Amino acid sequence: MGIAGDIVRSWRFPRRVMRKHLADGPREDRALVFLMSACLLIFLSQWPALMRATSAEGFEARIVGPLFGWLFVAPLFLYLLAALSHIVAKAVGGHGSWFAARLALFWSLLAAAPLWLLSALASDQIGATILTNIAAGLALGAFVVIWMFSLIEAESGASESEV
Repeated sequence: MGIAGDIVRSWRFPRRVMRKHLADGPREDRALVFLMSACLLIFLSQWPALMRATSAEGFEARIVGPLFGWLFVAPLFLYLLAALSHIVAKAVGGHGSWFAARLALFWSLLAAAPLWLLSALASDQIGATILTNIAAGLALGAFVVIWMFSLIEAESGASESEV
């Protein structure tokens, strides 16, 4: 099954999908593609709000900050967050690898990214209302739930090479 199918399956069976990705072995290139794809999708989800907030001439200037933030700063922060989650998991008895913790976080972010796009679509269609805040909250909640289940799977599996 492809990435899109895995994303949909992650909403119902996050541990099963994470188990499948971990079974493919430690491939940092795949984890990096998950991370960068998720960051790009989340960056794109900000476009409607940026377009509403600026005139056509100011859009290019206003888009540079979020572009830099999501494609260069956020990945560094997310690598740090994955390392911290692995350290916390080790402290409570986890025995996964550094790579497994990274994969759990990056995959979870990619799995929840379509919900951020949906939230942006709702915001663009109905404006900033309580409903759009709820949609954004659901996207964040879905990310956290998928990440927790994925991290549990990553840290409960047999110890891989410490990549």
